[in-house]
Amino acid sequence: MATITALETRDVRFPTSRHLDGSDAMNPDPDYSAAYVVLRTDETSDDGEPDGLAGYALAFTIGRGNDVQTVAVEALAHLVVGLDLDEVCADLGAFSRRLTDDSQLRWLGPEKGVMHMAIGAVVNAAWDLAARRAGLPLWRYLSDLTPAQLVACVDWRYLSDALTPAEALALLEEAAPGRAARRAELDRHGYPAYTTTPGWLGYSDEKLARLCREAVADGFGILKLKVGLSLDDDVRRLGVARAAVGPDVRIAVDANQRWDVDDAVRWLTALEPFDLAWIEEPTSPDDILAHARIRASVAVPVSTGEHTQNRTMFKQFLQAGAVDLLQIDAARVGGVNENLAILLLARKFGVPVFPHAGGVGLCEMVQHLAMADFVAISGSMEDRAVEYVDHLHEHFVDPVRVERGRYRPPTAPGMGARMWPASVEEHAFPDGAAWRPEPAAARLVARVPA
Repeated sequence: MATITALETRDVRFPTSRHLDGSDAMNPDPDYSAAYVVLRTDETSDDGEPDGLAGYALAFTIGRGNDVQTVAVEALAHLVVGLDLDEVCADLGAFSRRLTDDSQLRWLGPEKGVMHMAIGAVVNAAWDLAARRAGLPLWRYLSDLTPAQLVACVDWRYLSDALTPAEALALLEEAAPGRAARRAELDRHGYPAYTTTPGWLGYSDEKLARLCREAVADGFGILKLKVGLSLDDDVRRLGVARAAVGPDVRIAVDANQRWDVDDAVRWLTALEPFDLAWIEEPTSPDDILAHARIRASVAVPVSTGEHTQNRTMFKQFLQAGAVDLLQIDAARVGGVNENLAILLLARKFGVPVFPHAGGVGLCEMVQHLAMADFVAISGSMEDRAVEYVDHLHEHFVDPVRVERGRYRPPTAPGMGARMWPASVEEHAFPDGAAWRPEPAAARLVARVPA
């Protein structure tokens, strides 16, 4: 009998604040970070791993949050170490519920916040483990599951007033006959991407314009800019971006929760002449009614989801007609299982999904969810795209491949979150080489805008 033998977590941080990568109106100096999770087993690995088969995932933070997030992951060890590997892989729905139902840890949420993100990381590591064991990339592993198996992955508590298991099964069975054709289409054309690489708030106008032109030359048809600190600056920066890319490229904006409702309406009314593709997170990610009011008051489509903490809130955003499009995030909610619930809800309500990515490892992980959605759930790539940011992919064993503005389907087994051991050691906080004090001259050069 093979078992899970250990749950490991490492505090891995990248000093992205030195160049203002990731900067926005609410997060001016993020250091992209990962509470990096490894599920160890005593089963021999087919890919030659000396320590045997393992599953890899992470919870994404922007720096000091790792102090808390790694401890939260460690608190789950008693729920997973010693479990039979066959039983875990055969019923990942039960595995997920085992973690979310621990009553003493559940009290800290329930099903939200740091503890829920920790659960999501461990659940994702288990899915990565199962897909590696099967020798399949996660998107293919998911889209090979039967409709009934997919339905069994979801915790249906709190959802049945909007979507029942029977309705979900019917939607999945409706999509099933086209799976093979959609896999072939994905292999031929990939999945659409949009990019936020040019749009960080700390970048100079010159750097913004250059990166916008480069993104269009690389095949991206949608760009996203951060906004929300100064309306005058946002008008100027959008003017720079629009002049750089012309009228045919779509430009979205992201306020990262910066505004109250009236501020959002005033700000977006002023930005409407730039023909915005959408506004993302205009206000608190917990305020469903505020999003609905903003949506009713402006012509710009409204999106949220990056910080939406569980399936119940996604359900209510959809029930309230508060969004035109949804984000999902691979590391915010309770892992693959809860994201399947959200994708099924979006399918029921006919709302397109534009997954959040960027950060560290988020592109690698969420691409699998978007591709599984296309093949097995929504059956559509129309008016959909996965966010892409060209940061930190070199630290992953199986990095994303984006060509001409489209994600190429991964072929390596797993979910893509496995990092190179050397990268983990170099960026381990606080003792890794990346965190040794910089010479004063290097600090000065790093802070001069490019």
